[in-house]
Amino acid sequence: MSRRTLLRVGAYAGLTPWSALTALAMKPPAAPTNAIAPDEALKRIMAGNARYLAGQMTSHDFAAGRGARVQGQYPIASILSCADSRVAPELVFDQGQGDLFVARVAGNVLTPTVLASLEYGTQFLGVPLILVLGHTGCGAVEAAIKVVRDQAVLPGHLPALTERIRPAVEAAQKAASGSLLENASAENVRLQVALLKQASPIISRSYADKKIDIVGALYNLPTGQVTPV
Repeated sequence: MSRRTLLRVGAYAGLTPWSALTALAMKPPAAPTNAIAPDEALKRIMAGNARYLAGQMTSHDFAAGRGARVQGQYPIASILSCADSRVAPELVFDQGQGDLFVARVAGNVLTPTVLASLEYGTQFLGVPLILVLGHTGCGAVEAAIKVVRDQAVLPGHLPALTERIRPAVEAAQKAASGSLLENASAENVRLQVALLKQASPIISRSYADKKIDIVGALYNLPTGQVTPV
């Protein structure tokens, strides 16, 4: 056996244990890690927000488990969040890669494509919880207020967005106290939650069968606290 061949064989032998470990890491779990009750999923993400508020966030090793994540994903919650750059659900709820299935759009509104994404999470990923996450000082809601109250004319495709928020603004105008913006932001979350509960066939059926829960919350920009709505 030549020296070159000997070295090659030795190299392969040395790599065998690592190959076995890699294969083991890529093996999907026997039971999905998100096979939990909706209230348990909510409890976990709210505990994450508590850590975020306290400045005691988990130190996530994003390299660990990367091979396993190639084989599948098992998020514990789907988040319909605003696209605002200051609202990052993985940070807000102190979750790692693969923990949240996030759909982000300005104004956290339900559109056909966003609904399809959430349906995918429910039907094929087994996500037990959908949370609509609005936030204080939302620019999309503020734009909808200007359209409703001041008859503002917006450029481009923005009118299609604000029309989805209009019912929330009109409901908030009836409030006896509080700012119109904050009331409308909360009403918008409630509106999207209500639409999701009625979204047939996948979401509404799963909700009626108590396989999932659908809840809403507001993220406070100044404090970082998430409050149920």
